Amino acid sequence: MSRAMRAPTALVLDWDGTLVDNWPVIHAAMNETLVAFGLRPWTLPEAMEKISRSQRDSFPVLFGEHWRDARALFYRSFEARHLTELVPLAGAEELIKGLSSTDVTLVVVSNKRGDYLRREAEHLGWTRYFHSIVGATDAEADKPDRAPLLLALAGSGVDLSRDVWMVGDSATDMLTARAADCTAVLVRYPGASPVPLPEGVTADIVVDDLTALGNLVRQRRCQP
Repeated sequence: MSRAMRAPTALVLDWDGTLVDNWPVIHAAMNETLVAFGLRPWTLPEAMEKISRSQRDSFPVLFGEHWRDARALFYRSFEARHLTELVPLAGAEELIKGLSSTDVTLVVVSNKRGDYLRREAEHLGWTRYFHSIVGATDAEADKPDRAPLLLALAGSGVDLSRDVWMVGDSATDMLTARAADCTAVLVRYPGASPVPLPEGVTADIVVDDLTALGNLVRQRRCQP
């Protein structure tokens, strides 16, 4: 069995598009911000591709010296709706609840700002399932850097290795897995186009949904 297919010691789980669907809210807030600054609004596929990087990395490029004003506008729109319109993706709660009673360490690492991320997990009643929940600006750098993974796994007894599965729906998540020498697991977001990956970057494992991911983890755990 290849190292990429061994049972995981930990799952590092992305949030938006992997465990939950908050994209309509994020998309609307982003387009409101773009239009306010005289820029073209994005389609949903464009938003899903471009917003996978954190705001501290992407907003200065998009909005130049006005990026902090753009960030404030984005969050005013986002904060008004992000809890009321937050939807768990099919199989998400079953996955994390089932694995939380095993020796597989579960952490969340997202490029959504950490305070909003933890508020959403608490709103869903999911906080107890995770060793830690790390968002943008919590670590010294955001995904695709390995820093937030190191922070998320601190105190868990798990070191970064190919036995840690980085699970996400974006190219940023796959790049993060490579930066951290973890196994890259791509989950297809429902209804989304195939994720464009940079040249030379591939996923080790591709699953169609979270139920398939849970089945795969259980299968690997049963093998010697």
